[in-house]
Amino acid sequence: MSNPRTQTGRGERAGLWPAVHTERAALAADLAGLEDGRWETPSLCAGLTVREVLAHLTAGATLNSVRWMAGVIRCRFDFDKQVAVRLAEQLGGTPAETLERFRRAVPSTTKPPLPVVAMLGEVIVHGEDIRHPLGIRHAPPVEVLTRVAAYYQGSDMVVLARGRVGGLRLVADDGPFTAGSGPLVTGPTLALVMAMTGRAAHCDALEGDGVALLRERCRPGFTGA
Repeated sequence: MSNPRTQTGRGERAGLWPAVHTERAALAADLAGLEDGRWETPSLCAGLTVREVLAHLTAGATLNSVRWMAGVIRCRFDFDKQVAVRLAEQLGGTPAETLERFRRAVPSTTKPPLPVVAMLGEVIVHGEDIRHPLGIRHAPPVEVLTRVAAYYQGSDMVVLARGRVGGLRLVADDGPFTAGSGPLVTGPTLALVMAMTGRAAHCDALEGDGVALLRERCRPGFTGA
């Protein structure tokens, strides 16, 4: 007899991959024709240009669990070094090559040892890291954003998020997402997701008594609530 939990997990994975692919394709389309000079624009991901963030997304979409672990061991469990090495592998010689490598990875279902929802969160958050400083607007479906918001609110696995919003009440004003208790932080679901993952720029789109505290927790070096 099959395990109901296993069936549920497979169903969730099958349901999330199309959303991952849709968001990757939308990002590739948004960056088509971007002038070479603009690829060096600083992203919202500290210390990386928009081109480097795109290469990072390609690396995540082409790295399976075995290669991930081999890289971690080779980098002596320095996870930041592992990320930098894999990014460099996918950067290419020109912005056009960086974009083409990402395009080829759009339909990939390869991933490191992470849940599929983490891959969805990665492309949404890093996509906004790229788009926001370039002035490109993109609105993922609210049901997709809600799923990602729920994941980050309950996890510190990939990025410190649960600890960042501890003791705050989060309420989306464009969808059903709500979480936590304490001083209120309300606004668009995308802004909540970005603030949860440490992007202070998106606190400007939020309101409530808890916004100042959340903004403070977005500072570099924050390690927990």
